[in-house]
Amino acid sequence: MPQVSTPSVSKTLADFVVSSSWADVEAQGVEARRSILNFFATALGSARDPVVTAAVRTLAPFSGAATSTVIGHSQPMDALCASFLNAISANLLDFDDTHPETIIHPAAPVAAATFAFAETRKLSGREVLTAFILGVDVECRIGNAVSPRHYARGWHITSTCGIFGAAAACAKLLGLPAEGIANAIGVAASQSAGNVENLPSAAKNVSVGNAARNGLFAALLAQQGYGAAPRAIEGPLGWARTMGDEPDLPRLFDGLGKRWEIAKNTYKPYPAGIVFHSVIDACLLLRERIGRKVDQIESVTVQGSALLLARGDRPVNNERDARVSIHHCVACGLLLGAAGVTEFAQETVVRPDIEQLRQKVRAELDAQMPDGAARVTLRLLSGEVLAETVVSPRGSQAAPLSDSDIEEKLREGVRTGQSDWDADRVIDAVWQFDAADDVGNLLQSLRPPLAPRHTSSN
Repeated sequence: MPQVSTPSVSKTLADFVVSSSWADVEAQGVEARRSILNFFATALGSARDPVVTAAVRTLAPFSGAATSTVIGHSQPMDALCASFLNAISANLLDFDDTHPETIIHPAAPVAAATFAFAETRKLSGREVLTAFILGVDVECRIGNAVSPRHYARGWHITSTCGIFGAAAACAKLLGLPAEGIANAIGVAASQSAGNVENLPSAAKNVSVGNAARNGLFAALLAQQGYGAAPRAIEGPLGWARTMGDEPDLPRLFDGLGKRWEIAKNTYKPYPAGIVFHSVIDACLLLRERIGRKVDQIESVTVQGSALLLARGDRPVNNERDARVSIHHCVACGLLLGAAGVTEFAQETVVRPDIEQLRQKVRAELDAQMPDGAARVTLRLLSGEVLAETVVSPRGSQAAPLSDSDIEEKLREGVRTGQSDWDADRVIDAVWQFDAADDVGNLLQSLRPPLAPRHTSSN
């Protein structure tokens, strides 16, 4: 009998995207708005960071028509530049949303691209929310199919898979037919990149920015007739295999259109790698148990999975190292009793008392501990030993942040990010997003007016 060929990943996902409407995704609308609220919180928190302002200076001379909002700023830029800038600012502080099964940060690449493009067209909030939810589903499902080996091999999965979500979402907003959406996904496969080695540096954010910008670019190319190989993802020389994995296609398609990946989303209370949150929570508990007498600590042992040690057993030379450091997270929790943006800032990282406590921390492998869990043991000068184990940290699916927690995170982002945006206006706009007739007008209403240019008289 002739062999029946199965539909390609690109075509199956494209058929799903083109056939899905607001009615199909409306039940996910609340979680989508929570994700978008968190996206604004993190982008506002780092909008004036030197990394972002350096990128603005680099791109500004090449920006085309200034159609699209740069979050935290007044001056718009073209859609491709704005998508890049908003993705890097949303991801920079390691404070963005997290899909636990893959450790993808879904919103940064997809929201940045969809919002930037939406400002170039008259699109409703429901249209943009629909595209955003579908884009998150595409990026996370492709991530599911190659996890955990893809990330373990060194691919930065938010970047490598985020581009697919951005491409699918923008292709949906463009109204492309299934063939065009499939081509956009295939074109995205040729641009997917980003490595884990760069996580402690600003270079990590370049690949996240490219995931948003190049996802939009892929959709625009597909609109103009660019084609791609049907099996650009799963083919013998396709994306998945060349990046180290035989894709698990049943996992990719399981529950497609019935179970939504955005429903699994989580939000961070701390601007650090997600695997360190249990370390912080355990240390906050221990700090109270010892009556905050941190000077009585002789040594600290942190036990966790191989992933925790691989990501966080590192020397700390700067604030980016600190956000992915077991040792610094311990120091924040025990000595400072907090782990916010200030606690991971450079001036805190170099404090002598923080450095001294980091030196007392030792990391040990416990192969029985699940990823994301941690056990912290203190040995006091008196010889007393105290331990706390945290499996489900604050912000996880078992202990989620509330809406008001995310709202406060946004207000704090405006304060620490030194933005002149109005936090309450942003919060109100996000909660009413599905009622917006024109997302472009909504986003433009959030931007403070441009300062007038002063001209000198001769």
